[in-house]
Amino acid sequence: MKDRDTHPAFVLHFSRLFGVGPALSFPCDGAGRVDLDSLGERARCNYFYARAVTGREFAMPSVQPMALE
Repeated sequence: MKDRDTHPAFVLHFSRLFGVGPALSFPCDGAGRVDLDSLGERARCNYFYARAVTGREFAMPSVQPMALE
């Protein structure tokens, strides 16, 4: 994401395959690209973990609109 002053309108959402534990979501652009530099250390580790176990613990990620607060 090029402009960090704007809030992302999308999240990359990883759903659990077996319903054990929480799903994970990360801010992204409309194409599903996550700005790793904008993530904190824990979120970055969770993102890499979710990608590594996609197909075993998490379903393929989907790009979803970010919920408005």
